[in-house]
Amino acid sequence: MTDVLLGHGYYLRLDPKQWAAAQPYPPLATLYAAALLREAGHRVALFDAMLARSERGWEEALDRERPCVAVLFEDSFNYLSKMCLLRMRQATFAMLGAARARGCAVIAAGSDATDHVEAYLDAGATAVAIGEADLTVSEAVDALAAGRPLGEVSGLCLRGADVAVRRTAARGFLRDLDALPRPAWDLVDVDAYRGVWRARHRRHSMNVVTTRGCPYHCNWCAKPVYGQRYAVRRAEAVAEEVAWLKAQYGPDHLWFADDVFGLRPGWVEEYAEAVRARGAALPFRCQTRADLLGPRTVDALRRAGCRTVWIGAESGSQRVLDAMEKGTTVEQVRESTRRLREAGIEVGLFLQFGYPGEGWAEIEETLALVRECRPDDIGISVSYPLPGTRFHQRVAAGLGTKRNWVDSDDLDMMFDGAFTRAFYRQLHRVAHKEFRLARLVRRWREGEPAAWAHGAATLAQAALLPLDRARLRRLGRGRGARPPLSFSLARDAAARPTPPSA
Repeated sequence: MTDVLLGHGYYLRLDPKQWAAAQPYPPLATLYAAALLREAGHRVALFDAMLARSERGWEEALDRERPCVAVLFEDSFNYLSKMCLLRMRQATFAMLGAARARGCAVIAAGSDATDHVEAYLDAGATAVAIGEADLTVSEAVDALAAGRPLGEVSGLCLRGADVAVRRTAARGFLRDLDALPRPAWDLVDVDAYRGVWRARHRRHSMNVVTTRGCPYHCNWCAKPVYGQRYAVRRAEAVAEEVAWLKAQYGPDHLWFADDVFGLRPGWVEEYAEAVRARGAALPFRCQTRADLLGPRTVDALRRAGCRTVWIGAESGSQRVLDAMEKGTTVEQVRESTRRLREAGIEVGLFLQFGYPGEGWAEIEETLALVRECRPDDIGISVSYPLPGTRFHQRVAAGLGTKRNWVDSDDLDMMFDGAFTRAFYRQLHRVAHKEFRLARLVRRWREGEPAAWAHGAATLAQAALLPLDRARLRRLGRGRGARPPLSFSLARDAAARPTPPSA
């Protein structure tokens, strides 16, 4: 009999776009929680929904393991989990109900649970662990095992005898990430992940995290788990973990799943030296801010094995960036892209359309930035107001009845924007077609043999670009930009991170 069955509600099969992409990563935050529970002496099993077919697999795991406690611990290092997708919430609710029906005490933890406590309690959770939940869940399981009331555990939300939701004492954040045990990788079917990766990409990528949280001030970014702070692991400890993963599982590639990689000045240089000293350097991708990519950092990324850097460019309009309180400049995006390209590192740009104040002119500025920077890839979204953000508060009056995307390819506008939903879907199509054509032409000119592989399909799509652009103009006719949102942080203030945990 198992003491604790851990699970999560992100089923890759419920997200058609991500299933087609075939780039699954194990639930790293869930594995950290499992390791901490083991360290406390509990017998732990894992149901990994990522590659599972349906919630039926969770029910089978419950019947097989017969746990006293079931914990649904969202992977807070997976941006897809943090998007609070409706299909994943529905799956999680079904899992909560199944565990409760079998007599388990049930604990839920994660971004969506923190934002929607009552809904999770109504769905069957005995308690919801608020925010950074590693220690909270471990102590809650200790209390349940000892027969102590959960009300004594900090960081929980519970239903009282009067059915009202009450919150226990607040819990602080973890300060020393290096004190955490290594994620419980043995609970994951790494071979299954390797098979999916190699069948599609002829390589196997694994995930590692070096920080928790983000100290910057972008007003559209939700931070229900780690808040407005960050903690950093020692570069040497990360290099040791990478060396261990390389020896144990032999991945060909890593994804550093940090919100902002290399946030502490000098950290990337330290990591480059540490991982090279151990002979453990692996190609990796990461994401960061344009203003953190100075010459020394870019050179250190190259030496550490970095293959791809994703930059949160967001917009080619400085006015929109300032309204977002992003704290970066369009020129910094241009300059960091140039540096990375000169270092032989691929560049991806995250772009966001639909922010209040963005009109035709600002959209054209963003498309022009993509043409100028010539990134290797782009990721496009529309502004998505998540609970708890200043952006959500400011557009609350214009929110519709739909509050969550169904899956990661939804991209519906959730508020009264400058243009229609159909316009933004068409803009997404036009921007991607234009980008793919420009990338194909560039690769042809550079003599890249692989450019011919999908060339015909790209050219066929490009032939329709004039028609697509004409439709975009029709959809945008008679519409104009909404007034820009007021913002409280000047650009230089937005560029200054909140100091790290002491």
